[in-house]
Amino acid sequence: MLIVQVKEGESLEKALKKFKKKFEKTGIVKELRERQKFTKPSVQRREQIIKAVYKEKLQKGEIE
Repeated sequence: MLIVQVKEGESLEKALKKFKKKFEKTGIVKELRERQKFTKPSVQRREQIIKAVYKEKLQKGEIE
């Protein structure tokens, strides 16, 4: 359960912004979207490898 401490005189919009940031960090929405469809383990592994190769090329400076 997420709890946001609201200070005295703090606006509701600011508290809502804090809540949204905390909620996004938990990764709940991302997990829900992933669960909506089934992806084979081989496809997941392939995507991980492609991401790793991309990140490696970024660090080496081959991709800008």
